[in-house]
Amino acid sequence: MCTTCGCSATDEIKIQSPEDFEKLNIHNHNHDHEHSHDHSHSHSGSKTIIEIEQDILYANQLLAERNRGYCLGKNIFAVNLVSSPGSGKTSLLEKTLKDLKAEINFYVIEGDQQTMNDADRIAALDIPVVQINTGKACHLDSDMISKAIMKLNPASDSILMIENVGNLVCPSAFDLGESTRVVIISTTEGDDKPLKYPDMFSGSNICIINKIDLLPYLNFDVEKAKEYARRVNPNLVFFELSATTGQGTEQWYSWLKKQILN
Repeated sequence: MCTTCGCSATDEIKIQSPEDFEKLNIHNHNHDHEHSHDHSHSHSGSKTIIEIEQDILYANQLLAERNRGYCLGKNIFAVNLVSSPGSGKTSLLEKTLKDLKAEINFYVIEGDQQTMNDADRIAALDIPVVQINTGKACHLDSDMISKAIMKLNPASDSILMIENVGNLVCPSAFDLGESTRVVIISTTEGDDKPLKYPDMFSGSNICIINKIDLLPYLNFDVEKAKEYARRVNPNLVFFELSATTGQGTEQWYSWLKKQILN
């Protein structure tokens, strides 16, 4: 049990058939037999919970630093893509890979609670990809990333794109060993997202505002969203783009290429 977010992490499960969905229930304690619990429970309050949480985050951080060292040693630029569901994270990743794969060696780690859908979309582009299904867990952690990196065995001088589970809360607490964290919001969401989820924005380096092609039809204030984001992180760098039309992607691409080609 992850005490920082209340989720329960399971082993990696690759779902490829309906039967595989049954594996997701292997840790559920559902049964119809009766038993009694006549033992007493002693709870010492929040101190134990805090200590466990600190241990979890400390262990995660140690492995994150090892991941970071591995990437630094091979000149691999690791990008942790985070957002709420529906922001267009996978669409932007697909668009980026299509347009830049002739210039850059990409490797991808996909994180979802279930299904192989996103990994299949990336594999169709002939990009090496590993899918991590987290089961009940709502974030990736550095141990999952370490194992995925070993499977991918990325070449030197490449970019590793990590698409985290769609969630603006729990992933903010877990360093994966990435080189940079990119938070994506879309114009179909509220422009006050940075104030509602400050930890994610304060811990990110880049903020991408996606779906700007829909601005004429929505009540979304780009400048207000950027102002709110700067309140929690004055150093954020912004890119405004549309993964659908390609509008504004050149600035994002230029920045990305500089990280690995210079």
